[in-house]
This record gives sequence, C-alpha cells and structure tokens, in this order.
Amino acid sequence: MLCAAGLLEKAHGRHNNAPDVERFLVEGKPGYMGPWITFTKPQWNEWGRLGEHIRTKNLKVMGAIETFTAADARRYHNATYSIGMGAGRRFVRQVDLGGRKRIMDIGGGSGAYCIAAVKAHATIRAVVLDLPVVCEIAREFIAENGVADRVATLACDFTRDPFPTDCDVAIMASNLPMYSREVIASVIKKAFDALLPGGEMHLIGETTNDERTGPWGPAYWGLGQAVGDSLGLAHSEADVIGYFRAAGFTNVCVHEFIAGSLSRIAGTKAK
Repeated sequence: MLCAAGLLEKAHGRHNNAPDVERFLVEGKPGYMGPWITFTKPQWNEWGRLGEHIRTKNLKVMGAIETFTAADARRYHNATYSIGMGAGRRFVRQVDLGGRKRIMDIGGGSGAYCIAAVKAHATIRAVVLDLPVVCEIAREFIAENGVADRVATLACDFTRDPFPTDCDVAIMASNLPMYSREVIASVIKKAFDALLPGGEMHLIGETTNDERTGPWGPAYWGLGQAVGDSLGLAHSEADVIGYFRAAGFTNVCVHEFIAGSLSRIAGTKAK
C-alpha cells in the first residue's frame, strides 16, 4: 500500500523512502514537516460527523482558535512553523522588499514570514500580530532564529483590534479559509487604513478558481472549517480581488505562490 501511494519505492528486493518522503518525513532532517502532516489528526473522527457540523447553527468567528490554550497554540504552530519557514523564504524571493521599513504580519502565528524577511533585509523590522497565547510561542521561534531585536510580537485579535500605523508592508498568510467573507473584507480594509501611503499588502491564501470547481486543496480547506464549527469557508481569487479593491487598494493582482495550493494577492495604497 505504501508503494502504491508513492511513499515507498522498491528496487533490488529492498524498500526505500520515496525522495520526497526522505526529504520531508524523516524526523531530524532539515526539511522535516511531520508536525504539519499530523496536526489535524484529532479531527479525523469529526469528519465522520460532517453532516452534523454543516447543519449546526452554533458557529464561531474564529472556530476552535477562540478557545486556544498555550498548549494548543504550541502544537498548532509547531506544525505551521515546520512548513512556514520555507514559505517565508519563498515570499522574500518573490517580493521585492528593498526600501521597506516595517512589516506587520496579520495572524502571523510562528512569525516565519517576519523571520525570513528580516534575515533577508537587514534594515527591515517586523511585528507579528496574533492572540496572546500565540505570541508566547512566536517569541520562542523568533529567539531561536536570533532576530528578537528586529521582530516583535503584538497581542491582537485581528478581527477586532486596531493595527499599528507605522508599517509599509502588511502580510496575511495561510489563514484565509478560516474566516468569513465579511471578516476577511474588514481585515483587508483595516490593513489598508493602517498602512503608510505607498504601502503594500500581500495575502497568501488557499484560493479556489473563480468557478469554485477547484483546486482540490483550497476547496478542502474551505470545507474543513465546518469540522471546527467555524464561519470560515473557501474564497475564490475573484473574491479576494474584490476585497482588496473595495478597501481602496490599487494595482491589485494575483500571483501563483504554490501551484494548486496557494495564491498571493497583492495591492498598493496610493501615496
């Protein structure tokens, strides 16, 4: 079965890990992402009750995250960090941050994007906006990477609390399906209002195509919000472009970030 699934390969009477398994699923290797693969395991039984979850009326703005303990946050962001640093490095390769001064990462979790940005650009400072228990965990990752002098954390429920007004870059990454259309639109508008003139916002999210027929991954993440009794859902690229334009951003465009998985939608605040 493991061979059929492409996880093992058989040659000369021996079984070996497939190359991607060897790279990403062997604990102790630099690319190990086991925490990300297994962090949704507690939800497996709940997928068997999907119909009940879809019918529930007791939905929460932030889903299970509303009641996160420090232990929950540690487990969750150990998972996001295991793949987030790679995504952060991809972001700083894709986006020209030259001349930028300060980044706010909205719902920044482990701080991976901020860590990657300040490592790549010595003059940039950054702040991770997230819930208090998440900020505790983020500070550990920030210290581990030796950038505590340039990456700060700010306790913030971004669905309600104000944003700092001294940033010229806003990032919101990999939390798009977790929220309703109204929440995402209001967060983007709040980011626009808080950014300095000439600032830019980048939303890296699991977007479906405009016909809402795929890709499979973003559609799955949207449906998966039902398991947590969340108001979240799948957003299309057209949805997100609309949120940006309604907020006042110009030069709004979509860039492929991870094929079939993540898009990067960007816009600029006029000077």
